Amino acid sequence: MDKAFPTAQAYAAERARFPARQVVDLQALQREATEAYRNEVVLDCNDACLRMAVFEGQYRWHHHPATDELFLVVAGQLHIEFDDGAEPVLHPSQCAVVPAGTVHRTRAVGRTVNLTFERQAAETVFVDGPA
Repeated sequence: MDKAFPTAQAYAAERARFPARQVVDLQALQREATEAYRNEVVLDCNDACLRMAVFEGQYRWHHHPATDELFLVVAGQLHIEFDDGAEPVLHPSQCAVVPAGTVHRTRAVGRTVNLTFERQAAETVFVDGPA
């Protein structure tokens, strides 16, 4: 699945798929995602953006040096693994914030859909996970 992941530069360079004032049907976007991994900027709001991720399996270990990241689960089960061993599990309608600079990775149990709120063009630094 690693081949489907964007580079850090591509992730930061992505722009919103929809313009301001347009109504966006998030359920339709979820149904449209048929690949094993999709993470896209849906809308921008001030200096932040709303991303929607639809995926199975786990993402890479990383951190965002200058931005918090808020995860809101829409469907499925999302584990947020931290390099200190903590691993909160989010279910639909649950959310959590990963503070800036915190090394983490997400892991979906089955097909999972989550919305992420973060700063536009957020820098992402990929790292090796814990030993």
